Amino acid sequence: MLPFDDRDGKIWFDGKLLEWREAQIHVLSHGLHYASCVFEGERVYNGKVFKLNEHSERLVNSGRVLDFEIPYTVEEINQATLATVEAMGIKDGYVRPLAWRGSEMMGVTAQHNKIHLAIAAWEWPAYFSPEARLQGIRMDWAQYRRPDPATAPTSSKAAGLYMICTLSKHEAERKGYNDALMLDYRGQVAEATGANIFFVIDGQLHTPIADCFLNGITRRTVIDLAQKRGIDVIERVIMPEELCKATECFITGTAVEVTPVREIGEHHFTVGEITRQLVDDYDILVQRGHKEAASAKHSAA
Repeated sequence: MLPFDDRDGKIWFDGKLLEWREAQIHVLSHGLHYASCVFEGERVYNGKVFKLNEHSERLVNSGRVLDFEIPYTVEEINQATLATVEAMGIKDGYVRPLAWRGSEMMGVTAQHNKIHLAIAAWEWPAYFSPEARLQGIRMDWAQYRRPDPATAPTSSKAAGLYMICTLSKHEAERKGYNDALMLDYRGQVAEATGANIFFVIDGQLHTPIADCFLNGITRRTVIDLAQKRGIDVIERVIMPEELCKATECFITGTAVEVTPVREIGEHHFTVGEITRQLVDDYDILVQRGHKEAASAKHSAA
C-alpha cells in the first residue's frame, strides 16, 4: 500500500485544491498536540457520496462541541467534498474531511487559533475482505472502555477519542482477531473500535443505547431498514454476560458497512437470516446511489 503522504492527486485544503504532497501542516499545530481536531469518514459509491449532508452536518457539530466554528457552511463543505471526489476520479472509495486548530497559539488554551479544513479522498472498495463479510469477523474484548460523557466530548467525532480504539484494535490484531468489543465506563457493552454493534436475540434486534459513543449514521440507517422489514429494534443496556443469549451479531459503520461477527471472545454466532437480510438491504440501498449517479451522468451526457 502506498503511504498516505506520498501519492498523486488533489486534496482540498482551506478553500483550494492542492497537489496531494503539498497539503501539509506545521509540526506545531494545536490539533496535533492537543487533539483539537474533528473528522468524518464517508463512502463513495460510483462517484456519489452516501448521506453526504448528514456527514457534513455532523462535522460542523463536532467542531462546535470542541468549541470551534468551522469557517464553512454545510453546503460549502458538501460542494468541496464533491469537487475533491471529482478531482480524484473516485468511483468507489472513501472521503476524509478533517478540521483542526492551527499554530497561532501553542498551549492548552488556543482561543484565537485559525480553524483549518481539509478533505481527502481515495479508492477503497472494502474495509474487511469478502471472506470476512461472508463468514463473520472475530473480535476480542478491548482493554479500554468508552469514557463517561462527563469526562470527554463523546457526542463529537473527535480525533482524541480514537486513541483507545487504536490501542485496542492493535492488541486484538496481535492476537489474531479482526477487531475488539469495547465496554463503556459502566461495564456495559458499547461498540467496536470504529463501529456500532447489534445482536439478534429471540428474533429481535438489540443494540446498546448510544449515550457515551456516536449514534452512527450507518447505525441509524440499519435501524430504519430493520424496522421497514418489521424487525423489532430494541435500544437498551446490554451487559457482557448477555452475549450468550445472542444467535447473531453484526457491526455497522461507514467503513465496515454491515459486517457479520462470528466470534467475540468466548461467544460464537452464526451469520443468520436477519444479518444476511440487512447486509443485502444495505447493499441495495447504496447500490441505488450507484444507479442514481449513473442515471444523472447519462442524462447530463
